[in-house]
Order: sequence, then C-alpha cells, then structure tokens
Amino acid sequence: MTNQKTSQRFIYSSLASIIGSLFLNTHVHAQQNQEDETAQNEEKIVVVGRRVSQTDIAIGQDAATNTVAVTREELLSAPSGISGLKMLESLPGFNVQTDGALGLYEFGNSVQVRAFDLSQMGFVLDGIPMGRSDAFGGSPIFRYVDNENLGAVIASPGAGDVSKPTYASLGPIATYETVKPSEEMGGMAAISLGDYNLQRTFVKLETGDINGFRAYVSRSKTDSDLWRGPGSIDREHIEAKALYEFGDSYVQATYVANDFFDYDSPSAAPEAFDDNYYLSYSPSIPEGCINPQSGVYDYNGDGVADDADFTPVFTGSCTNYYEDRINIRDDKLYSLSFGTYLSEDVQFKATAYYEDKVGTGVSPDSYSNSLAIYERQAAAGLDVVHPRGVQYGLSGMDGERKGVVAGFDWFAGDHHFAFGGWVEEDTYHRIQQRTNKVGGSSDGEALLDEIAYYRRDYVAVRDTTQLYLKDDWTLMDGDLIVTLGAKALQVDYSLDGYRDYADYEVDSEPGYGPQSVGHDYEKNFMPMVGAVYSLNSTDQVFTSYAKNAALPNGTDDIFSTAVSFDAPAPAMEEATNYEIGIRTNRENYNGSIALFYTEFDNRLIASSVINPATEQPESYYINAGASDAYGIEISGVYQPEMFDRQLYFNGNLSYKRATLKDGFDGNPGGAMLPDSPEWLATAGVTYEPTEWLVANFSAKYTDKRYLDFNETYSLDSYIVAQAYVDIGGPNDFGLPENVRLRFNLDNVFDKQVVSFGYVGSNYGRPLSPRTFQATLTVDF
Repeated sequence: MTNQKTSQRFIYSSLASIIGSLFLNTHVHAQQNQEDETAQNEEKIVVVGRRVSQTDIAIGQDAATNTVAVTREELLSAPSGISGLKMLESLPGFNVQTDGALGLYEFGNSVQVRAFDLSQMGFVLDGIPMGRSDAFGGSPIFRYVDNENLGAVIASPGAGDVSKPTYASLGPIATYETVKPSEEMGGMAAISLGDYNLQRTFVKLETGDINGFRAYVSRSKTDSDLWRGPGSIDREHIEAKALYEFGDSYVQATYVANDFFDYDSPSAAPEAFDDNYYLSYSPSIPEGCINPQSGVYDYNGDGVADDADFTPVFTGSCTNYYEDRINIRDDKLYSLSFGTYLSEDVQFKATAYYEDKVGTGVSPDSYSNSLAIYERQAAAGLDVVHPRGVQYGLSGMDGERKGVVAGFDWFAGDHHFAFGGWVEEDTYHRIQQRTNKVGGSSDGEALLDEIAYYRRDYVAVRDTTQLYLKDDWTLMDGDLIVTLGAKALQVDYSLDGYRDYADYEVDSEPGYGPQSVGHDYEKNFMPMVGAVYSLNSTDQVFTSYAKNAALPNGTDDIFSTAVSFDAPAPAMEEATNYEIGIRTNRENYNGSIALFYTEFDNRLIASSVINPATEQPESYYINAGASDAYGIEISGVYQPEMFDRQLYFNGNLSYKRATLKDGFDGNPGGAMLPDSPEWLATAGVTYEPTEWLVANFSAKYTDKRYLDFNETYSLDSYIVAQAYVDIGGPNDFGLPENVRLRFNLDNVFDKQVVSFGYVGSNYGRPLSPRTFQATLTVDF
C-alpha cells in the first residue's frame, strides 16, 4: 500500500517541521581541549570493584534523560545464558517477569516500566532496530544476544534518544551493545551444569588483530528440562563479528543465528497453583481419553462416504498432552556497517541489515470445537475434511526484515549536530489452521493434507521511514549541555489475505474472501528537549521533555480480526514524558534520583479471554483512552571506607502511580493500570575479600498488582533473592589464573508465588523454584 508521493510528501514536510522547529545556533566557540578533558576524567576517584565498573555508564553521566545500565561485569556474573529481558530486572523502575531461572520460555515474558509495557518499548542491538517484541511474529531481543558477548545494556525508561530507530517506543528504549573483537588472539570456553538437567556450553574464538582486521565467532548450546512437567528447552545460538579499521574509517559485519525449540507449560488461576505448584501438561495420554465412536464419514472430501468406521476420538477433555504444545523458531540476522570521517568535524555512519525468521507454534484443538467450525465451513463449500479427533493446531509464520540506518555527526564548535534516518520493510506471513492427526490421537502424526478448518492466511507489511535531527549544545565552559531534537515517523501498514474465520465463512455461507486492509500512520514532529548541568566535578542535574508516537499496540491482531469494513483504523498511541533528576559519581558512592510524569493518549490495552479449546489465555486489544503515571526512581552503589573497598552495597527503589484517566466500557476512571506495581525495590551486597573471590547476595521486592481495571484480579507482593560466588584470578592455591568457577543460586528461599499475570484475566504463571547453576570458564 506504499504510495510514493505520500512518502515523499512525508519526508519533505517532516524535514521542514523539524528544521523549522529547532534553534540552530551556529555561532562557533572555541572547542575544549579533549586531551585535558581526558586527563581530568582519569584523575577522578570513584567507586571501584570487580562488579562495579563503568560507573559513568551505569548512572548515565552527561545524559539529559534518566539513563541506567547493566555493565559487562554484572552481565558476566549473571547465570550463564539468561534471557536478554531478564538482564533488565535489576534496573530501577523495571518490572520484569520471566519464566524459569534463565527466562527462556518466550511466552512467559512481561516488562512494565512507568506507563508502558514490553510492546511499547524500543530495543536496539548495535544500532539495529529489533522491531516488534511479540514472541510469535516479532523480533524480541532475547533471541539475538548471549550475555558473554554483551558490553552493556543501557536503558532510558522515559525519553529515549530521538536518533534511536524504533516505531514501537513511546519513550523507553533499551540499547544492547556487544563487545568489539579482541586485539589479542585467543578465546574462551565455558560449561554450565544445573538443576533440571541444565547443560550449557559456550565457546568463543578470537582472531586477534591482523593488520587492522579482527573477528570473533561464538556458539552456545543450551539444553534443559522444563521446571514443571514434561518437556525440554533446546537453544543453539551463534554470534559472529568482523571488524576492519583503516585510518579514521571502519567496516563491520555481524551475524546472529538462533535455533530454538521448547514445550509449553500451562497457565492457570492462582488457586490451581495453590493445589499443585508444579501444575503441568500430561506426560502421557490417559487411557480414559480413548472414546471410540462409530460412523461413516467423507474423510477425503470427495462427496462419497468412506467405507470405514470412524477412528477412536480423543475427546475435548483430553487436550492436555504435552507433545501437542510446542514452539519452534529459527532466526537469522545479518548486518554490514560502515563509518568514516568525511572531514575533521563530520562523521558518517551507516548500517544495513537483513533478518530472516521462520516459526511454528502448535496447540491442540478439541474434537467438539473443530467439529462445529468444520460443519460451518463445509456447508460454505470449503475443501475441509471431517475431524478425526483431537486436532493438530498449526500456527505458522515466516518473514523478513530489511533496512538501513544512517546518520551524520557534525562537531561545530560548541555544537554536536546529529541528523539521519532509518528505512525498513518488514514482511510477515502468518497461517493458522487445524489439521487431522493419525487415529485422531494427540500422539498421532499430523496429516497436513487433511485440513479440518481454516482460520488465517495473510501477509502483513510495514514500510517504515524515520528521520531525526538533534543538537547537543555545550555552554558555560562545558558545565551545561542543552539537547534539542526532533524526529518524524511514518509507517505504511498493509495486510492482505484471509484475516480470520469470517473471511472463510459467515453463518455457514461463503465469507468475505481474502481482503486488503491497512492504514498509513505518520507523525511529522516529535520534539525532545533536555539539559544536563554539572554542579561540580561529581554532581549533575538533568531534565528532559519528549513527545513520542508509536504504531498501535497489537496492530496485526487488530487488523486480522476486524470484520467491519467501515470501522476506523486505530490511531497511533502517543505519550509525553517529563523528568528531572540529579546524579552523582563520587569516591565512595554513585547514584541517581529522577522524578517523572508521563501522559499517555489513545492507549491500546492487551486484554485476555480464555480459549475454551486450549483452556489458555488469548489476547485481544481494546482502546483504554488516556492514562498517566508519575513517580520517582532512585538507584546507587555505596562503598563504605571502613571496609577497605572489600564490601559494597547496591540498591534501587521506585514508586509509580499509573492510572486510567477516563472510564471506558464499564472500567472506572482513576483505576490502576493493570500489571503496574506501585513499589519496586532491589538491594544487594557484594564482598570482595581477595583478588580471587567475589560473593554477592541480592533481593528484589515487587508490590501487589491488579490484572484488570476493575481491580478484581490481583497478584500478591513478593520478595525473591539471588546469590552468586565467583572464584578466579590471582591466587596462592594453585588454580590457573585463566580459570574461573561461578556458582549461581536463583530464588534462594524457594519462594512460591504467581509472579506473571495475563492482563484482563485471573490466569497467571508461577515463579520458578530455587535453581542452582555452576559454570566453569577457561580463557585462552
């Protein structure tokens, strides 16, 4: 549906809006001497420790927004192989819920920060936008990173940088930065063993510097049983990076491949887990589920009754077999980057990328449900086959993303101008249907040529263009940095094909047929204004204001379930973010405090309904109108002098009040936003008595949350603790210094609580139990 004239008009009007709105003072001042500035930074004495590094990054030094980070040392102390989302859970204000100690179950993830959820955050990997975060058709960050290769995870919970490429973010942006290839030839190998038959290996090889060229390749393999019930997790992950530097220029290529397979585990109401905390799907098919039924049916759809009795039926009450519930994904991401200085003051960077993704999800459908739909579609003349029993519920997807991110940096006296853009085409094909299985049995082979009924078969395309312009203006001899920026976004969305049941059949008559629907979304001017002022060499105050707009939450689900052709397309979600704060970076402590207020218009909420066939929640989206949130976020590290830098404490505390402004559909105004705890707190202590030992204990508190606007369903508050001991480095007991041994313990006190909830329902998922992991690492 992309219209060339519309796109050109968007680009021209966007550039005019942005340039006309910014105050570009080109008066040239004397540039500060960078060597003196570097020497000044080196003289600073700050908190140190093997698990406290890059303190300027951790607290967002010189940033006009509240910016927090997980540094490389923290990532290397975490359990080997943790999910990319789980890496965020120690940051202030982030309510992160994942399933399992590693957080690898892809349909058990949720993130809430300020007024936003996971789908309203932006994720960027080495400059590459990650697109949608939904597990089925998107490109969630956890598929593309191993914690051993990350240098830092930097998050802005409010007003994210306008130069970051994303159509999903209403403010929050998380940037994942991988390390550069080493200048030394070598590598590392690690093996992890743990509870639930966890086995994980990680191997990384480095070429070292070869006349400006260096590269690495790594492979990890993770195998584990599910922590409740039968089934397993199988993940193979490959990352490679090649970098060639010549003069002031570089060329970089990256490759990520992720092959993932796992089994589902059931969600349920909290009382079900009170009765059985390890509630799971069945490891076998109970004999009582075999319910033979006789009859003569037209199996092959040729209009002639087959001369055979109907095979045994596994009834609707027997869709609990674990082999019928699997998830498969195969994703690959390629990128090629180039950077150079066009002159002494102008730098150009560009990254082209291509992603290929294929996935399959399987869940069963009961005989009674399949039969009812089959009969309607058969009456409408569709080439469907009579269901044999429990059906094979196929949900397949494939697609590709390709795009380019490019930008210029111009250092003009006291000004650092940045301007550029991003273009992307995201094509996503989804198919959903129910097929027969041999013998109508849950453990029978799928008969893909016997389709009991059709549901979806469509292609959705997102053509995205984003432009940005920003000026970081240094004033008052470098004490004040003012940021003026703006971005413009256009997403042309189209969906073609069979959207849902009604396109196949309506009231046992032929349906609407394949359709072409969509909408062009654009926002020409989204400003961001911020400032950071250095009170002295250790303390800064900062403030920011930003407006953001994003593609509507759940766009594919909204357009693929619509049956009314005159219904208006959902509008872009919009948010305005304000924040003010102070940060400090001193010899014995560092930290930041930020106050925020967020206004959110045209909020689309993912609610849930229980599917009677699968007895599991399915999402749909409703417009909740306007909402707002305000609160405070505090974080820091304290290293008392009395402990001679051997003991230090870290913590964060956040308070948030996020509410619905106006009522809708019987939901009252002033209600708390679902899954939004008012209080979150994390506290930890780290002990480093020698060069070869680091020990840490930490705990996180999550406040009570409601799962619906009427505050009918809720999840209890809870505290969960983690601990690790890391042994390695210089020692006097004979252990080679290139060998490290780490022990991780998750959920130390074996807390049992429902920690993950499905918005709009009383269904949830329990916190994984106490889980132990040991990792042996060798550097070479």
